[in-house]
Formats: sequence, structure tokens, C-alpha cells
Amino acid sequence: MSRYCSVSVLVVACLFGFVQSSQADEIKKLVLPGEAFRVEGRPAFILWPEESLRKTPQPWVFYAPTLAGYPDEHEKWMHQQFLSAGVAVAGIDVGEGYGSPAARKLFDAFYDQMTANRGLAKKPCLLGRSRGGLWVTSWACDHPERFAGLAGIYPVFDFRTYPGLDKAAPAYEMTAAELEQQLDKHNPIARMSVLAKAKLPALMIHGDEDVVVPLKENSATFAETYKAHGAEDSATVIVAKGQGHNFWEGFFRCQELVDFTIARAKAGAEIE
Repeated sequence: MSRYCSVSVLVVACLFGFVQSSQADEIKKLVLPGEAFRVEGRPAFILWPEESLRKTPQPWVFYAPTLAGYPDEHEKWMHQQFLSAGVAVAGIDVGEGYGSPAARKLFDAFYDQMTANRGLAKKPCLLGRSRGGLWVTSWACDHPERFAGLAGIYPVFDFRTYPGLDKAAPAYEMTAAELEQQLDKHNPIARMSVLAKAKLPALMIHGDEDVVVPLKENSATFAETYKAHGAEDSATVIVAKGQGHNFWEGFFRCQELVDFTIARAKAGAEIE
């Protein structure tokens, strides 16, 4: 091959790589190296560990909320710990679904593709930050056998506290009054007995001054439900004293939460 041809091939390869990168960025900007793609027309992503750290099946964290700005820079250190431990992180943007049936169908499609086509393990560890708690737990209650654990950072479990019935109702294709009549069917906090009976290991960190997602109605009630079903040892709530719904570094550099998430993701892939 002539020098000219070699240079041309290199230029084309570089340009092609740039196009791929640009297309991925158009779908979703990532806080760490990975890939962005679409599932059922919705933006989705995977953050991959280095090749030498990958396993078959691949342990992973199913993250929510995968909205345009999430995961964000505040979580970068945490997600890097997962990747460094050989655990992938993945998620799908279902919009402001608040755990609705439509959002859960998209989760089903994403899970099926990740486990059937991408080599990810059948049992991820769920990680819900703030309203992401509604996403992952509403879906987990449908399929408790699919998960190895649940982690949360000031997670929402009761959509009456956030975003409130008026804002949640449209995602459920109901009026606020209609949704209120079906809380037992749709509100994750009312369905937690499913997870408690399955003794799904759970750990979350939550501020005791959180007025956006109150500790009492969300993480504390979650733990109480586990206790009521004899699964108290399976749920841990770390109370962050004096903290609200904010970007305090301790939420995103909580070693106990990181260690728990890694351990449960690996357990789901049956890796020591």
C-alpha cells in the first residue's frame, strides 16, 4: 500500500470514529467512557469496564433516572468505582415516567436487549437516585426475581411526596383522583411487600432534612415494610444527619453504598 493510501485510510478511519462519537453524543452525553444507543427509540447507554475487567456474564448496575443530564458529574467518582471493580453501568431514558406501566414496558425491552444481546447478567443491582427510585422499584415489584439488590441515593418510593399526584397522574394516563384510587396498584411504597417477601437486599442513603423527598415517607417506610415482613436484616438505611436533597459529596462518595452495589452486582452474575 502506498504512503498516500495509508494516510487516506487513516484519515477515513479518524473521520468515521468522529462520526460515531458525534452520533453517540447526539443520543446521550456520557460522564465516563461507554456507548450510547437507542432501545425502542429511547436513548440508552452502557458504561463499560476496561476490557481486561469484563466478565461473562457481565455484572452490572441498572441505573435510574437516565434523563438527559444523568448520570452527572456529581456521580462520576461513584460510577468509576463500579467500572474499576469490573461492573458495568447501564440505563434507559423513559422520560418522566414516574414508574408508570408505559415506563416499565420500556424497562422490560431494555432489560431483554441487555441480557440477550449485550452479555449483561440476568440479575443486576438496581440503583435509583431521587425520582429514579420510583423507576426502579415500580419495575422491581413486577419482577423481584430479576434482581440481586437495590441501592438508593435519597430515593423516591412514594409518588405522593414527589412529584405529587397532579404531576404523576399524566404519566399513568389518569387524573390525580383516579390515580389516588389506585395507589395500592401503582404506588411503589404500597407494593414494597413484594420486595420484602423476596428479601431483596437493599441499602440506601437519605438525608434527615430532606423536604423534597422526605426520609420518613420514603426510605424509612421502606425499611419499616421490610421489618414488618421479617426481612429487617435485608434492608439498611444510612441516615445522613443534617442533609437535605442536595449535592453533598457524602451522598455520592458513600463507600458502604459503593461496596454494597458492587457486591450485589457481582452476586447477580454469580461472580465472587
